Amino acid sequence: MAEVVRVVLLIALAAALLTTLALGLSWWMEPPRRIRRALLKALGAPPEVEAVSPREGRACALNFDVEQVVVLWANGAHGLAYAFEEVEGGEIIVDGHVVARIRRGETRKSLDVMAPDAEQVVLRLMFADARHPEFELALWDAALAGGTGSPGEALRLGRRWLSHLEALLKS
Repeated sequence: MAEVVRVVLLIALAAALLTTLALGLSWWMEPPRRIRRALLKALGAPPEVEAVSPREGRACALNFDVEQVVVLWANGAHGLAYAFEEVEGGEIIVDGHVVARIRRGETRKSLDVMAPDAEQVVLRLMFADARHPEFELALWDAALAGGTGSPGEALRLGRRWLSHLEALLKS
């Protein structure tokens, strides 16, 4: 009888261990974590600013120490790293309209609108690259309910990105 109890306990312990391993692997492979690990690996240093859209499987990050901007797609499986000299600018697009812009050689068009009921807020990065001149990332999309928690938070993140791009382009 004691042998049967011991076998049942060993089976229960093995099942608990397998469940714990499966949950840990599931947590490790969640799209936002995978994309952030890919950003960190591509930059080689923690980003100064990042934007992640797990629903789109896209992300971008910037680091001043390594002087790079990294863009990723396909959940981090594909990406490009741009040197600061290759960055041409960025825009914030709300419901299809450019509301803020910074471009190399131009003065900054400041974000002068607040759109608490926006359906979509997009960050567009522009590069001096013939094959991949632009990268767009949905900071907020009401249809996907991804990105940040609200249009206001998405606009704040977009404004932060433009500030970093402005500092990058001035250096």
